Amino acid sequence: MAKYSKLEVLKTMKETGMVPVFYNADIEISKQVLKACYEGGVRAFEFTNRGDFAQEVFGELVRFATKELPGMIVGVGSVVDPATAALYIQLGANFVVGPLFNPAIAPVCNRRLIPYCPGCGTVSEVGAAQEAGCDICKVFPGDVLGPAFVKGLRAPMPWSQIMVTGGVKPTKENLEGWFKAGVTCVGMGSNLFPKDVIAAGEWQKITELCRNALEIIGEVRR
Repeated sequence: MAKYSKLEVLKTMKETGMVPVFYNADIEISKQVLKACYEGGVRAFEFTNRGDFAQEVFGELVRFATKELPGMIVGVGSVVDPATAALYIQLGANFVVGPLFNPAIAPVCNRRLIPYCPGCGTVSEVGAAQEAGCDICKVFPGDVLGPAFVKGLRAPMPWSQIMVTGGVKPTKENLEGWFKAGVTCVGMGSNLFPKDVIAAGEWQKITELCRNALEIIGEVRR
């Protein structure tokens, strides 16, 4: 069962402006990454449903966050069907993210007042997702669609709250482009978690990357 209310989750995503996106089959590595992000100021974290037995790692990660990282909101990503959404909700997912919009997932999340952030690649998909009760829609893949897509979408639909994922980088130039276009927050994966840093266990570097990215977001929003 989700620990945080829908309003708390949405508020945290908006206020921090960044949701790290991560997957690793090793629970200890995942714990260290989650802790490093937390120490860097992150308060909403997406663990993706990518590998075999990912749900087992996720369950342990939620328990770890609940016990050791007060205020850290853990959600699940890469969800494409309602059964998978229901499974992760039972394991404590506070939000559900997908690479696509599946209308059948929305009622599963709505019934439990859990945010569903579906992946959308067209204005019509964003509109359909909003009609299904999705407060924040994920524009994906961001590096293909670009900031101009977000700006163009929000011109006739200024109420839209957008989280962009895919190719987002922790640099001022990249983040400024997205936030000036009008995104609510960004999802950031591989550029926040370099493979060599993970392999070397240099968790402090991840903390620094998160802290720096959040500082840049704060600057470009002012």
